Amino acid sequence: MTTVRALLAVAAMNEWFTSQMDVTNEFLHGDLEEEKKYTTDLLREEGWLNVKPLKLPIDSHLKLSADKGTPLPDPARYQQLLGKLIYLKITRPDISFIVQLLSQFMHSPTSTHMQAVKRLLRYLAGTVSQGVLLDSTSAAELAAYYDSDWASCPTARRSTTGYCILLGKSPISWKAKKQSLVARSSAEAEYRAMALTSCEVTWIKSLLKDMGIKYLGPVLMHCDNQAALAIAANPVLQ
Repeated sequence: MTTVRALLAVAAMNEWFTSQMDVTNEFLHGDLEEEKKYTTDLLREEGWLNVKPLKLPIDSHLKLSADKGTPLPDPARYQQLLGKLIYLKITRPDISFIVQLLSQFMHSPTSTHMQAVKRLLRYLAGTVSQGVLLDSTSAAELAAYYDSDWASCPTARRSTTGYCILLGKSPISWKAKKQSLVARSSAEAEYRAMALTSCEVTWIKSLLKDMGIKYLGPVLMHCDNQAALAIAANPVLQ
């Protein structure tokens, strides 16, 4: 999907005429009403269309684990909901983190996990019209924002990487993913997040070059950890 979003962002900047020629898809027609329809249908199926909305998709103090709550007698409903939410996050970077977090418990969900899903549905009820804006007036410049949540997993103590990459003002790539190894410091977790984001940026630059954008210039990577910045700036520390 990053390739599709990048192509659409380039088309918007160059004011190209675009037309989809393959299968029908809720998200690729360029009509926000169709994107809104998918979210509305999801909420209507679950009976959450007219609930009181919430401003945040997850409680910032909530730490989910496999042993919290009572196991659900039938995990099928939870799994079906997560499948639909995974599809929805293609155009909703604001729910990317919570969806990847809840997806870790699809094999054996509990009542606590289902409660977190219901909270997410209440958030979606208040942000039905929200989506991705592909700006047509911005310059062809890449910028990346990334962060890590050190030792956020209460079970494995692994950190979570999150990044968002923009072409001009258009978000074209984002991800929230648990790191493969345990970081022994917040600086190490941030540096691993920097490395993953750098790999994605390098691939996107190659992709945009194939699309005819050859002069992107240096890519700004925004980080809030001074130790990680010092490691990246000094080859002796790497």
